[in-house]
Amino acid sequence: VQLVESGGGSVQSGGSLTLSCAASGFAYNDYCMGWFRQTPGKWREGVAFVNADGTSTYADSVKGRFTISRDNDNRTMSLRLNNVKPEDTAIYYCARPTSSLRRCRGSGFPVSDVGFWGQGAQVTVSS
Repeated sequence: VQLVESGGGSVQSGGSLTLSCAASGFAYNDYCMGWFRQTPGKWREGVAFVNADGTSTYADSVKGRFTISRDNDNRTMSLRLNNVKPEDTAIYYCARPTSSLRRCRGSGFPVSDVGFWGQGAQVTVSS
């Protein structure tokens, strides 16, 4: 299993950025997927999750600003960050749960259910 992120970088407050995750080595269509983020000294938190059918859920902190999507044919997942804020500065991780679930339970899946992580992509938002 491999999850490879791309698209991180620096952006000014109010700007936009798109993160991408390329997946390989497993039956991508059988898994809900998610994006998490982490800042120094804080727990890794779930940001957005997408089911196999493309339906999605979001953390309250990013709802209305971030958009998660997936392309099952190309085995990719994206996270579009709009109207970013300095508090969005973090390392963002693409994640796959341990168990095969086409639909995430409830509002996503917790860190404890993550089976595989991407390498992380730094997003820095300046004010």
